[in-house]
Amino acid sequence: MGVERNTASDLVVRAPEGASPRAADPRPDHSPQPRPPRFVGRESELRDVLDALVPGRPAALVVVEGEAGVGKSRLVREALTHREVRSAGGVLTAVCPPFREAPTFGPLIDAVRDGRPQGPAGLGLSPLAGVLRPLLPEWADDLLPAPEAVTDPGAARHRLLRALAELLDRLAVRVLVIEDLHWADDATLDFLLFLTTRPTRTINLVLTYRPEDLPADSLLPRLTSRQAAGTPHIRLALRPLGVADTGELVSSMLDDDHVSDAFSTFLHARTDGLPLALEESVHLLRDRADLVRREEEWVRHALADIAVPPTIRDAVAERVARLDPDARTVLEAAAVLGEPASEELLFTVAGLPADRARPAADAAVRCGLLTDGPYGRLAFRHALPAQAVYDGLTARARGRLHGRAGVTLEAEPQPSPTRLTHHFRCAGDTGRWLTHGERAADLALAAGDQRAAAALVHDLLTIPCLPAQDIVRLVRKVPLHTYGRFHNRDEVVRTLRDCLAGEDLPVRDRAGIHMQLGRILHAAGELRASQEEFGRAIDGLADDPAQAARAMILLGIPTDSPLPVTEHLRWLDHAEELINRAIPAEKRLFYVVSWSTALLQLGEEAGWQPVGGFLLDEDRVAPGDIVQLNRGLLNSGACAMSWGRYADARRLLTCALDQANRHQIPGQHMMTAANLVHLDWFQGRWDDYPARVDALAESEDDPRFLAEKLLLHGLYDLAAGDSRIAEERLGTALDEGLRGGDLLLQAEPAGALGRLRLTAGDIGGALAATDRVTGTLTAKGLWVFGAELMPVRAEALLAAGRADDAERLTEAFLRGTADRAIPAAAAGALACRALLAEAHGPAARAADAWADAAAAWQALPRPYEALLAAAREAMCRIASGASDQGIAQLHGVRRALDTLGARAEADRVAAALRARGEAAPVVWRGGRRGYGDRLSPRETEVVRLLLNGLTNREIAAVLSRSPKTVAAQLKSAMRKSGVTTRTALAVSAAKAGLTPDPVTHPKA
Repeated sequence: MGVERNTASDLVVRAPEGASPRAADPRPDHSPQPRPPRFVGRESELRDVLDALVPGRPAALVVVEGEAGVGKSRLVREALTHREVRSAGGVLTAVCPPFREAPTFGPLIDAVRDGRPQGPAGLGLSPLAGVLRPLLPEWADDLLPAPEAVTDPGAARHRLLRALAELLDRLAVRVLVIEDLHWADDATLDFLLFLTTRPTRTINLVLTYRPEDLPADSLLPRLTSRQAAGTPHIRLALRPLGVADTGELVSSMLDDDHVSDAFSTFLHARTDGLPLALEESVHLLRDRADLVRREEEWVRHALADIAVPPTIRDAVAERVARLDPDARTVLEAAAVLGEPASEELLFTVAGLPADRARPAADAAVRCGLLTDGPYGRLAFRHALPAQAVYDGLTARARGRLHGRAGVTLEAEPQPSPTRLTHHFRCAGDTGRWLTHGERAADLALAAGDQRAAAALVHDLLTIPCLPAQDIVRLVRKVPLHTYGRFHNRDEVVRTLRDCLAGEDLPVRDRAGIHMQLGRILHAAGELRASQEEFGRAIDGLADDPAQAARAMILLGIPTDSPLPVTEHLRWLDHAEELINRAIPAEKRLFYVVSWSTALLQLGEEAGWQPVGGFLLDEDRVAPGDIVQLNRGLLNSGACAMSWGRYADARRLLTCALDQANRHQIPGQHMMTAANLVHLDWFQGRWDDYPARVDALAESEDDPRFLAEKLLLHGLYDLAAGDSRIAEERLGTALDEGLRGGDLLLQAEPAGALGRLRLTAGDIGGALAATDRVTGTLTAKGLWVFGAELMPVRAEALLAAGRADDAERLTEAFLRGTADRAIPAAAAGALACRALLAEAHGPAARAADAWADAAAAWQALPRPYEALLAAAREAMCRIASGASDQGIAQLHGVRRALDTLGARAEADRVAAALRARGEAAPVVWRGGRRGYGDRLSPRETEVVRLLLNGLTNREIAAVLSRSPKTVAAQLKSAMRKSGVTTRTALAVSAAKAGLTPDPVTHPKA
């Protein structure tokens, strides 16, 4: 693009009028050395941060997000150095390094170690702090012995979180800053969740991250969405600078001389106003001598002659190429180290003697790429230039430098195994990678971080040609149930299967691999495949009762495998006997919870025994077992919901949610909240239901939880009449359930999808949606899941002319629920019986059958299903000749459905009434519920005046509102009615029976 060349557009910088000329650069015709830029364009954001951190106010959460180079760290640095914050002290800053194998609590531990070099002496830490020994080995002599170990991983993690919180309290930390949280390990994020949910918060949190680099399974969204009421929460999304701020930033780098509008616009267009890109561009222009001095002012070459690289990476590469070889080598070593490093370490990795390395490092600092950090360490000023230098290295050069870094760090007194794992992995030194990776996994286990340990072992299992004995040792090291969420899970599964297929392993070792493989598959939702592995493992677990009991329980969980219910029960009987015989009483809670959950999923009354025993009595459980106790409450509540014992379900789930909040158990809190929303669906508590489903935290990418959210959304979509999106969501949820063999995720979406297709007249589609799951449940004799599915299946069979099949299904369902106190399934069986009565007649008998079904649904209570049954009863009353009774009942059902929010069914009942000559005007509604699914009164006033042809300004005058308010209310009305123009809104309102307002003229 051409740029007109004239005197005004060629100026870059000009000395302010009246200013004295500065001393000339000692090098003729060269531009000045650019200064660090001034803080520009973020004054409002800075004030927000300072207001949140001012002493004397409640502890706040400040989250700063933005793309790389936009100025997040600079904003935080400006806030921390402000006198209001600096004078209060108590600031601890941690930076998450960009390592693939993130150390457990790595950034926190490094920050504490650097901030307290003298160790813990004098802090007055309690015995609980002894659990920090594995994380801070250099403090071991000054820490009390660790408390007695607990076997439950959740309890161990919880104890460690409490110890870290105590340490920060004793260090008098008032502001905890964690930068680059997108690179944080899960343990650090767990700790932040723990801090934000403590009853008394004293620590302000300041967090920065890049949204584009946030892993899909990060806990950060849960951290920012689950703040306690009254907790100050500041979320700042930084955007690039505008043209004016671009000019001010560039000017601040060039002694505050004026920067022309043309040049500011030029740089802004080529850097998108990204502060880091602007800095790099100014440095590069200076290095190229594109900024030159003429007489008493600095000018630059014509714009058309200047080529600014399109990316920071290109700019950095060009700048680095202009440095001497030693300076480039130092930068390359710093990029490979990836974190602040001492001169000694940096120079050793660079392979340069000090007399050459020190001037080279000085040159790298002068050019603005490296900076002197705290404690005399050198590091890149920003991660982007570091990545640019790293990416510019050849694979061989990277490997050589990583190897040198690993060897150098290995010689330190207490090297970090995680850092060594990272460097030797990148160096391709598989022997040392394996050695230090195992040590890092052991350290993570000692710290209670099973997920980090599993991640490390997970990577080690991908080492090519790993010997079988190493595989066996690794799979024994850590439970692998978290593998379902790792990116290279398939590669690990393949490694384990290859080992089983190609090695003559001892029986015990083979069983261990089968067991771990089964747990990987189970965590990934592949329940059917996991049970195959557990079955293969059993014979080799004779000398390991804990693992054997676990395998037996997992074989007892109902899946869509060919195993009948009797076989599942047989495994659970074996498990019960083994638990009572071989598992110490103090370690049984995990097994008892799992065993009882499996029984309840099979519809066995014996599974309720722990609920009547100890689950509701927290005082009877050791503190280390709270996580398992909470799991028991959650699972029992979910099963009570499946059974239709809704009062029990709400009591158990409410107790579980309160307990998860008090003891900071985030994962189970999330699942409990989802179950309560599901229970609200069943019980007709639909106010703001879609918003409540949306508000459920996203799981770490647990496919079953994602499917649950889709199901909850799809159920509402179906009732609201949004058939297209309901079909998509319900179909996806069902596919996930079928993929993994999880019956909990099959029956309900299959039933809902079948109902949707029946309503649309797609009988074949309804049969297809319900066929496979119905076959599984009937073959296994598993009727506890039949409430939502069997009535839909029976209706589809009748519609297809397969009455005999419908009768057989109904008889089996009635027999299977006759002697069981499973109210939901019993109500579903009555609905199946009513469908047969309606098909065979007489109508009066069918009406009575539907009345029985409606009463059974209402007794739960489950109002939506009760109303649907009542509507069928009313239609049968009309068919039997009791028209007045049936018509009156239909009117009542229609009103109740509309109040509930079941718009689609309410409209179908209204259509049936109109077909019989009854007045049933179309209801004017407003999309999602807010005022009984209708426009709010204020929106209705505005729409009625719109029908008079008034403008927004005239409507505002009539109603004494601002035109802006009227515009917003009209926009809301258009959104609710599904239109986008005023004319379409008027037509829609008139069709719905809304009349113009008699006031036709604005008020004087």
